[in-house]
This record gives sequence, structure tokens and C-alpha cells, in this order.
Amino acid sequence: MAEKPAVASSWRGGWGQGLAYGGLGLPLAFVALPLYVILPNHYASAFGIPLATLGVLLLGTRLLDAAVDPWIGRWVDGWFTRPIAQVLVFGLIAAVLLAVGFRGLFFPAVSAGPALLWWCGLLLTLTYLSFSVLTVIHQAWGARLGGDEGQRARIVSWREGLALVGVLVASVLPALAGLSVASGVFAALLGVGLLLLWRAPRPLQQARAPAPGAMLQPLQTPAFRSLLAIYLVNGVASAVPATLVLFFIRDRLEAPNFEPVFLASYFAAGALSMPLWVRAVARFGLGRTWLAGMLLAIATFAWATLLGAGDVAGFVAVCVASGVALGADLALPGAMLAGVIQRAGHGQQLEGAYFGWWNFATKLNLALAAGIALPLLALFGYVPGARDAAALSALTIAYCVLPCALKLIAAALLWQRWIRPGLESTSKVTS
Repeated sequence: MAEKPAVASSWRGGWGQGLAYGGLGLPLAFVALPLYVILPNHYASAFGIPLATLGVLLLGTRLLDAAVDPWIGRWVDGWFTRPIAQVLVFGLIAAVLLAVGFRGLFFPAVSAGPALLWWCGLLLTLTYLSFSVLTVIHQAWGARLGGDEGQRARIVSWREGLALVGVLVASVLPALAGLSVASGVFAALLGVGLLLLWRAPRPLQQARAPAPGAMLQPLQTPAFRSLLAIYLVNGVASAVPATLVLFFIRDRLEAPNFEPVFLASYFAAGALSMPLWVRAVARFGLGRTWLAGMLLAIATFAWATLLGAGDVAGFVAVCVASGVALGADLALPGAMLAGVIQRAGHGQQLEGAYFGWWNFATKLNLALAAGIALPLLALFGYVPGARDAAALSALTIAYCVLPCALKLIAAALLWQRWIRPGLESTSKVTS
């Protein structure tokens, strides 16, 4: 299938367009940190749900959410055949459901027994699905703006940079003002994000709905399959420490009072590093720049294995360095995916389908992290509050060593399946 010519983009850059498009990324990331980092610890500590049970529950709901994402991508591609106002109406409905589900998760109507597990499972499903709809709309919108490598990296950086601001706020606001205030702030930010998106550069309206089999077309693109495999392994490597960080801070470092400092330094470093990664792309390309970010993460978590009780300054350094590596993980893979879509000739047609599978991989990462790490910790005798050497060693291996091993695999895949074959300039869809 021949590569289609690039479509003129309405993106002109600058703070105005950047904030208008990227603004919705802030509340979407704001909700992600409580859901994926705070929620497991909250239900284990506040309600006494065993880690193994919690891991199975999170695995099941996240796998269901992941399985639906490709279908959501197909629906979103169909929505972009309609006037943009209708696309935003669908987004508004999803935003309302997301805000309601988020508050219900942290303030359940029941507090114990099987009813609590059912409540958590149902509200997680509602929250995940509405979050997925909004996320795919936002990602597909940005990918449809097109452009060269540099422009794609800038568009994604606005979205992910503001997302890191959202995570930064979410890392300190619940601790300072409580989850009730945080849920109200989140609902307000969702409304502001949608209003900003209304003023953002408009993607071209799609002429017709995708064909029935369009949902599977991304998987027929060799470059996408390679990128997806790399993204999947790297994502699991990142999701494991995200799931376990609060356990590590409270039990290995014995520094729960410094949680806001650790989380804020991590996400602030990620946000501030993104312009540097974008500049590096101009010199080294997307693939090699992402590889550098992976290697930085490996070195950082290897050093973190040496930390113990009271090592606050050392862990701040770990948070800063791993936050810088996070900037690469957030800014670069999405820009690489936008390029794959363009070169495969699927621009202005199948962005939703591609991002549906992309988010499937993201959710699978998070599901595997919770479904593997938490039960394994329970198997090796770790429970929240543990202080014995064997349990803390298991926690250190899960938090530090396992991510390093997975990152090494991801880096090898990136070199072998993307950089060495030169896929950034040669990807085509199979005929």
C-alpha cells in the first residue's frame, strides 16, 4: 500500500495552541495517579483487603478495560466523521461518568466484605472505560494534526507535559487537602480541559467511517507491531515501581512524611525534562533518544537497590533521575506512533484504531504490574507495614531489580526491532 502524502496541518505552535490542545492532558493525568498508585495502597491500608485479592481484582478490571480499548478506538474514528462539536459532546458524557466514578471509588457506599469488592470492581470498570474514551479522543485529535518528527514531538510534549503538571498536582493535593477536595478539583479541571480543547487547532474531518475490518489494520503494519512490543515491555517496567512506590517509601525507607516531596520531585523532573528530550530528538532521532531514557532509568533503579531506612536525600535523587527518564517515556513513543500512522498511509483515517491498541497495551502493562507484583510480594511474605529483612528484600527486588530487567529487554528490542532496521524512515503497511 503506497504512502499517502502529508496533509496540511492546522498546528502553528506557540503557547496558545499548545495549552488549548494539551490542557485536557492535565486532568486525565491527575486521575491516573490516584487510580494506579494511591488506590491499591488505600484499599489495602484503609479497608484491609489482602494484597493477593486486591491484585486479582485490579488485574481483572484492567484486563477488561484493555480488551475494550480497540473497540473504543474504532468508535472514535467513526465519531471524527461528524462535526467536531459532536465529538466533544461524547467527550463531555465520558467526563461526567469519569468524575462520578472517581469520587465513588475513594468514598464507597459500603466499607467491608464482598459488597466492597463488588463496589470497587464496578466503579473501577466505569472509571476506566470513561477515562479510555476521553484519552483516545485526545490522542487521536493530536495525531490528526500531523507534521514532521519535530512537530509531532512538540504536540505530544504539550499533552504529556501538562499531564505531568496534573500528576504533580495529584501527588500533593490529596495529602494536603484530602481526597474529597481532590475529587472536586479534578471534576473542575475536566470541564476546563474540554473548554480548552474546543479552542484547540482542529483536525480535518474524516470523509467517511472506517470499514468494518479497520480495527485490525494497525496490527497489519509491521512498524506498529514492533513499536507496540517495545512499548509493552517498557510499560510493564515502568508500571511495577508505580504500583509499589508507596509501599517502598513507607516500609523500606520508613519515610511516609516525605511522600509529597518524593512524588513532586519525580513528576516535576519529568515535566521539566521534556523540552530537553524534544531538543535531543532533532539531533539523535526519536528512537535513539528514547533508548537514552531507558538506559538512564536502568542506572537509576540499580542504584536504588542500595537505599534503606532514612535515605531521604538518596531517594529524592532517584526520583529526580527516574523522573527525567519518565519524560522520554511520555514524549517520544507517542510521537513515534504518529509517524507510523502517517507513513502507513492511515493519517486522518485510523488514528483512533491505532491509539485503541496503544491504550490496550498501556492498560495491559498496568494490569500485569498489579496482577504479578502484588501477589508475588504476598507469596514472599510481604504485607504493608512489614519490617523483617526477608520481606523488605522481596520489596526491593520487586521495586528495583524487576524494572531494571524489563527495561533491559525493552532497550534490546528498541535497538533490534526499531533503530537498527531504520523503521522511522521505512515503515509501510503490508499489502
